[in-house]
Amino acid sequence: MSALNPTTRRRLERLQQMPNVWEGDRRPVLALSDRANSDTEDSSECILWVDGSEGVVRAMDMVSPEMGPEAVVRTLLRAIEHPHSPGRPARPSKIVVRDREIQFFLRGVLQGLGITVEYVPSLPLIDELFRGFEEVALNRQPKLPPKYANLLQDKAYDFWRDAPWELLADHNILSIELNQWDVGTLYASVMGMLGMEYGVLLYRSLDSLKRFRASVLAEESLEEMEQAFLGQDCLFITFGRTDDEFEVLTEDEDMDLADLSISEVVPGFGVVHPFEGMRSFLYEEEAIAVYFALEAIHRFFQASSQQLDQDSFPAITKRYKIRLPLETESVSTIAVKIATMPELAAQLWDMAEEFEEEDEVEEEAMAVPLRDDLVPKDAFLSLGMMPWDSLEKLRSNVACYQSKKIKMVGEGMPIILIQTTRPKAKALIEQIQSAGGLKGICFNPGEDPFEGENYDLGILQTENSDMYLFGEFPEADPTHVAARKKWDQRCKQIKGYCGLIIAMGLTGASRGNPKHRDMMALFEARSLSAKELGLGLLQLMPQLEFE
Repeated sequence: MSALNPTTRRRLERLQQMPNVWEGDRRPVLALSDRANSDTEDSSECILWVDGSEGVVRAMDMVSPEMGPEAVVRTLLRAIEHPHSPGRPARPSKIVVRDREIQFFLRGVLQGLGITVEYVPSLPLIDELFRGFEEVALNRQPKLPPKYANLLQDKAYDFWRDAPWELLADHNILSIELNQWDVGTLYASVMGMLGMEYGVLLYRSLDSLKRFRASVLAEESLEEMEQAFLGQDCLFITFGRTDDEFEVLTEDEDMDLADLSISEVVPGFGVVHPFEGMRSFLYEEEAIAVYFALEAIHRFFQASSQQLDQDSFPAITKRYKIRLPLETESVSTIAVKIATMPELAAQLWDMAEEFEEEDEVEEEAMAVPLRDDLVPKDAFLSLGMMPWDSLEKLRSNVACYQSKKIKMVGEGMPIILIQTTRPKAKALIEQIQSAGGLKGICFNPGEDPFEGENYDLGILQTENSDMYLFGEFPEADPTHVAARKKWDQRCKQIKGYCGLIIAMGLTGASRGNPKHRDMMALFEARSLSAKELGLGLLQLMPQLEFE
């Protein structure tokens, strides 16, 4: 398609035409890559439209390199009709670009609008802007302070070799007393026993640790979980693969990091704080505290692994004098006390047990054959859309893919996203596959007659006609109402199709926002209406048991 539709053309013709010359270009820029949102997470090119006469940016977008010249037109139309402040809607008299292909493409698209499109070898204003972007990239905060980077990397690999997750669950907390750099005691929670996310969280307070675990167990909404996650106060070290590029991991390949060689694993460092959110770099004092904590854990496991290799979590306390091997440091050696916290571990375990018991007591059963044993109760659910270009990339790379012949119309495909841990995601996928695949996704009305509340019940139907509840959404929730409206519109636009994405990474840095590499399955299916299912209004009824 190389021309605007008549409606758009008439709308543009009604705008005032100014005598100004605009510069337009598209080029890679590292400095802005962090601005990409979840829909353009692989973006690495910037499209800019600048009013050269007034020296202002009218529109800017980050896009994937795979996107065609249509993306340049989309940004241009926004520059014309909805420019950044202080610009006002208007058409330029002339556009200059430094790419012949874009020049010829724009000439075809803009014909009849009285806009001259010319080629020039350089764009002074945009060149200056991009030089500024490059300076930002060069001056960006390093992930680790340079003089501590190698030390921390080495200590992280010691931690990886120790593999403390083989002996400790995440509720087996270790206290590490530093009393330096505004840090009193760090509380270490080791991740990895479930074979999913590997690393350690170093909480600055027990209150933060307990509050977050309680929110996870309470199975709160996505928004509440995100708020709880960002409300943590901790330092963290996590491990990932050395290849950060989007790649496919088939079912024949083992996705467990613990089975990879150490050369294929890379540590990452960061901080979560209620006021700062999450950042993936450490300042100097944070880096020093993390170094001493990792060294203390390393020595502790060297000395106590046999004691920890028991069914119980014994009380063990060790004291070490640890030296930072940098002669320039004023404080190079400190006394560190590290200890197990068996009483706290028991409290955290009991907390989990209490929530499970409450779930069993309060669990309600439907009066129809609707099951709720497919989607894990602690999973993240998201109702949204995936753009077609991102979907095409996922289709060709995801390990498990169920395809349908779908016409690519509109923004993209309506998607239900379920994010859980890798083992649970794998079990979920296998259960759908054993049922013959996914037949359809439906939203059906439901009510709780005892509480007087109405719900929009999300239902997955497999090919063997089994129906599974994946979510209960209050009808009075304006966020869900808006999302559901967009869902229906998008499903109708692509002739009644939709998709289900199953992703891992629930306990990692991508929690609530999985990347492509976290996505393990894509099932394309029909969007079923409540009438097609024929269930009518579903009522939640208490499950009574008699002896």
